Amino acid sequence: MPKLKLAVGVSGASGMIYAKQLIERLQTDELLSQIDECGIVFSGNAKDIWRDELGNFDETSIAFPVFENSSFYAPFASGSAKYDAMIICPCSMGTLGRISSGISEGLITRASDVMLKERKKLILVTREMPLNLIHINNMKIITEAGGIICPASPAFYHNSENLNEIIDTVIERILDLAGFKIKAKRWKSND
Repeated sequence: MPKLKLAVGVSGASGMIYAKQLIERLQTDELLSQIDECGIVFSGNAKDIWRDELGNFDETSIAFPVFENSSFYAPFASGSAKYDAMIICPCSMGTLGRISSGISEGLITRASDVMLKERKKLILVTREMPLNLIHINNMKIITEAGGIICPASPAFYHNSENLNEIIDTVIERILDLAGFKIKAKRWKSND
């Protein structure tokens, strides 16, 4: 199985627990063996929201290169780097709106534009409610352009015993959508 080249964007939306658990899961032996390259980028206020919601933010604990959102020198800023997928987790409605409008003002939105133009997977883990018509129309535009809207909506049919297990139901869907082969609880399945 070919290894994946993956970019992960973390925008300034509430729900940093999703980003934390996604990054931690990507660093497990199960997934590291499936990754060729991975780069992480945080939006301008994502680190502040991380600190507000989770406490300490320690960039050195991330096993992958972390790029500044203001830099376009990350490999995934160009289609020639042939990245397979990008996950934005969590994805704010502002980030979603800029992507749907083709506004590449930072690395997250530039890389998203690259994924769409190269017909690669762009997975937006949206975290907002309720939605207004502008949000819904932006989601429609991104979906029509080939992106995947993956709301952070946990599954409850697994009878999870704690918050981390509930969050993992979303992380596992994200990883499935990105193309990873993972061990996960599945609906009425022994897989």
